[in-house]
Amino acid sequence: MIDYKQYITINAGIRFGKPIIIGTRITVFDVLNWLANGMTINEIMEDFPELNENQIKACLSYAADREHNIQIAS
Repeated sequence: MIDYKQYITINAGIRFGKPIIIGTRITVFDVLNWLANGMTINEIMEDFPELNENQIKACLSYAADREHNIQIAS
């Protein structure tokens, strides 16, 4: 799994503290939403040339890590 910490940061002053791709204002949610709606990695990179494949995969890695660490309250 790609080390998403090299590509994703959280800054309270950018996009209301949502996780974003470093050097952009593009959130992890944006990328995941595009993928969920059927865009391919190549299509995302065509529409957003500031992104590369590793950054997009880092969003998936971030989401997988968050899912893995979810704890159910009892």
